[in-house]
Amino acid sequence: MQYDVVIVGAGPVGLSLARALAPLGLGVALVERQPRAALAEPAFDGREIALTHASMRLLGELGIWERIPAGHVHPLRQARIMDRDLAEAMVVDPDPGHDRLGNLVANHLIRRAAWDAVQATPGIALHDQARIAALHAGPDAAWVQLQDGPRLHARLLVAADSRFSETRRALGIDADLHDFGKSMLVCRMRHEHPHHHAAWEWFGTGATRALLPLDEHLASAVLTLPGEQARALAAMDEAGFNAAVERLYDGRLGRMELAGSRHVYPLVATWARRFVGPRLALAGDAAVGMHPVTAHGFNLGLAGVERLAGVLRTAVRQGRDPGDPALLALYQRRHRQGCWPLFQATRAVVGLYTNDRPAARVLRTATLRAGAALAPFRRLVAASLTDAGPVDASPLQRLRSGLAQLLPG
Repeated sequence: MQYDVVIVGAGPVGLSLARALAPLGLGVALVERQPRAALAEPAFDGREIALTHASMRLLGELGIWERIPAGHVHPLRQARIMDRDLAEAMVVDPDPGHDRLGNLVANHLIRRAAWDAVQATPGIALHDQARIAALHAGPDAAWVQLQDGPRLHARLLVAADSRFSETRRALGIDADLHDFGKSMLVCRMRHEHPHHHAAWEWFGTGATRALLPLDEHLASAVLTLPGEQARALAAMDEAGFNAAVERLYDGRLGRMELAGSRHVYPLVATWARRFVGPRLALAGDAAVGMHPVTAHGFNLGLAGVERLAGVLRTAVRQGRDPGDPALLALYQRRHRQGCWPLFQATRAVVGLYTNDRPAARVLRTATLRAGAALAPFRRLVAASLTDAGPVDASPLQRLRSGLAQLLPG
């Protein structure tokens, strides 16, 4: 079977990429282990995605945003960053002209909306419940051999099958994996005091506590703990769990009660040494898997969708091969340049703010105080979230935007 593009992985990034490519006239195939029914009705997995304005723009262009129920889109109006040694927080408010930094949407609802958009798009073939027996990507050909199934030939193979990508590994692309030695426990909690639609990132000794605001008295609790502690907390009876979470949040939200299922995920960041190869591109977490502290993982995945779709649009317009090495090199350069600063900054933040040694505590307290006192810095952070423009703005556009944030408001 012959396709222009074969995408391994029908997660939200793989689905979004298929939806972006098929209208270009490219024949697209999705290869996915899960059955079709699980893609159509994905289960709640505890994860709430903080979408930037740029991500919402792209989801809108792909016809995905309109398929997310409006009542399940929650505004993120403020971000508060706190440390155990600092009574006051660094507060980030939206840019002038915006009423929110972004929106929070449950991961399973994004997946379902992306699936619905793909279903409404001609030119996309799904090979579900598929196991890959062998695959190849070289200068002259790319193909995926399915177990007990056909061989799928492609002019371009895309790996979008998670940060632990078997496709990436099978094709010989190594990656830097950083295991933080901790796990993330996520769940929805009802709470007594309102959160005023402010997100929290609260660093403390032995644990990091985040709060993602949903309805006024409902939030997603995100607790980063050593793995065994996270598993023990998840295994508590409900009354004990509620009491433990109340203590972890220092009673700031009053009474707290579990409002659904609990989920535990290991914390591992991934940076692929290469994002492309002969007739091969990496997308989503297969290229860059972020620590969730900045809540930017899916946003970077969508930025990659926009960049890869952009170079393939050029290929179609100019009658070039989708596997053209020069176009793939352009995608790699743009995506690495776009991701590297945030990836490294996140590593540095996590390293500093989860280090409980006295010197590190003094430094992070000073850093937060400085950030809280510098309005231009806070405006730059807000601008990075509320900017809905193209992912690769021109140098002049970036200069103008930066100057606008540095000048007094």
